[in-house]
This record gives sequence, structure tokens and C-alpha cells, in this order.
Amino acid sequence: MKHQGSCHCGRVAFELEGDVGEAIDCNCSMCRRRGGLLAFFPREALTLTTPETDYATYRFNKEQIAHHFCPNCGVSPFSDGVDPRSGAKIAAVNLRCLPDVDLSQLKVTPVDGASF
Repeated sequence: MKHQGSCHCGRVAFELEGDVGEAIDCNCSMCRRRGGLLAFFPREALTLTTPETDYATYRFNKEQIAHHFCPNCGVSPFSDGVDPRSGAKIAAVNLRCLPDVDLSQLKVTPVDGASF
């Protein structure tokens, strides 16, 4: 299934190819503050429809994940990283930025990211 996603103002927009049924609710210092529900996909499943220059990036802790956000509205629609098990490039998509996804239908799993 193809989904259209974006930050609040639309400056950072993307398409995501994949099924969405599960999410994680991480309690790390970043996720706890931004309140996202995340799902992981192969990086090639996410295609930006706006220029890369339209988002800013923040890295913290071990700096292994590139947390992208809109410098205009502040919303973080996705992050890029590498799966530590396989070495494959992945995208962590904030499912709250996909308007067609019914969040009440997701299976949400808590993740203790604060302990990593």
C-alpha cells in the first residue's frame, strides 16, 4: 500500500510503500518528547517528494540515527539509520505523519529506548 506523509506544514513530504499495522512507542529522551509512533521500513520504501534541503537533521547519543525534522513547523516525520542486525538502511517513520493511517487500529508495542 502507498501512503502520503508530511510534516505539519508540508515542507517535508514523502511517499511510503508498505503495510502499516504495528508501531513502537519508544521512551528514549527524543521519542518521549516528540510523541511519535514509529514503524520501521527499508529505506527504499520511503521516497521524498520534496528536496532533501527542505529538512534539518539532528543526531544525539551515539549519533547512529539521523532524525529529520522540518525547520519551519518543527515536526519530525522520519529518521534514517542502519539496522544493526543486517546492516541494511532503514527509515523510522512517524506514523502520526501519515494522515490515512487509523492510529486506533495499530498494535502499539512499548520499547525501552531509555535503557540503550
